Amino acid sequence: MKIGELARRAAVPIDTVRYYERQGLLPAPPRMASGYRLYVPGDVARLNFIKRAKTLGFTLEEIQGLLSLSGRRDNDMAEMKAAASETLAKVEAKLAELTRMRDGLQVLVASCPGHGALDQCPILNALAGDEQ
Repeated sequence: MKIGELARRAAVPIDTVRYYERQGLLPAPPRMASGYRLYVPGDVARLNFIKRAKTLGFTLEEIQGLLSLSGRRDNDMAEMKAAASETLAKVEAKLAELTRMRDGLQVLVASCPGHGALDQCPILNALAGDEQ
């Protein structure tokens, strides 16, 4: 199949296919005599794997490692679990940071009456470092 068909089947833009190919996440396909790339059904599965891994928070570099591991199905699953555990820890750290940000914003929003002179706005003053 040509690149447009691959992109359509995997529900990604053509530029994404080319980018993943340049990054080594998708193997360079053979080319037809006309110069068109010729992809195989396994490339759709590989793109779907990449998309799902990205959705779970894996970086492209980490996905490269997962793809490498997935090609060695006879190996122990410990490396795969370790990679997923590491990404889970990163996601939990991001959640903690987002929770801290939300809590801070809730305090600021609750402290602002929403009317009156802007120079008395607790949100503006907090952001400017002029908390009163």
